[in-house]
Amino acid sequence: MEGRLDNAVALVTGASRGIGKGIALELGAAGATVYCTARTVEAGGDLIGTLPQTIDDIAELGGCGIALRCDHSDDADTELVFERIRTDHGRLDILVNNACGTPEYAEAIGTSFWDLPRETWDSSMDVGLRSNFVCSQLAAPLMVSQQRGLIVNISSHGAVDYLLSVPYGVAKAGVDKLTKDSALELRPHGVSVVSLWPGLVKTEHLMSQATTHPDGRVEVYGLDLSAAEWPRFSGRAVVALATDPDVIRHTGTPLIPAQLALDYGFTDIDGNLPPVVRGVADLIGEGDDVPDFWKDVESFGGQS
Repeated sequence: MEGRLDNAVALVTGASRGIGKGIALELGAAGATVYCTARTVEAGGDLIGTLPQTIDDIAELGGCGIALRCDHSDDADTELVFERIRTDHGRLDILVNNACGTPEYAEAIGTSFWDLPRETWDSSMDVGLRSNFVCSQLAAPLMVSQQRGLIVNISSHGAVDYLLSVPYGVAKAGVDKLTKDSALELRPHGVSVVSLWPGLVKTEHLMSQATTHPDGRVEVYGLDLSAAEWPRFSGRAVVALATDPDVIRHTGTPLIPAQLALDYGFTDIDGNLPPVVRGVADLIGEGDDVPDFWKDVESFGGQS
């Protein structure tokens, strides 16, 4: 896909690590100028990955990345990002809303919502659902004026399936509703809006907790990662959508990267094709085969 997005301008929020970084790398490798936002600009602490490292990695792939430190809980910070893009280019072709809060999801697993700290709700709704709305609101005038554009909201099958916690699921359901309704208003202007539902993703954080066995198997709390996706797999899905002249046919809908891989003919960076994940059972199995830790993930409902 190299060069297929030459002259395109993209913004990826929350691009210092994980899915956001993977998407930024693939957009850069495909030729887009990629503005990347995050709060982490220096190494240190418990989080792996920094914004400057993402920019360096884009450059190694032959792309152009621009780092903009931004706290997406601060509207003024976010507005400055869009002012910079408007000043530099006067346009925006692709927006990927990936930034999200960092509640202690692992601690929330198996915990009733009435026992969760309220900060878990605030973090899920503020940077995630609300920040998606704010960025979409700021991107829309640029895209409407050019009568084209693509907004991708990173969501999850947790929007319809019990996953991790009540605040997590409600936030993702809100993201999908934002996708559906904003797509309705933007469609007459040639702007597409979709949600993306990645499967189990081998993020830096997940891999830091993984165990490699003598036979080469890699597991996280007993869950085999052989079918998990690399973060750049979602990036390849975004590139496929951004280069599809008929992407408007997808507008308003949640899309699964593995299904898009089948439809568009791409693979993960290791050449594998991850499975299509539509619910918790597709990830962790069912019944006695579910590792003990992951039984708590589905303990309140499992697959809907």
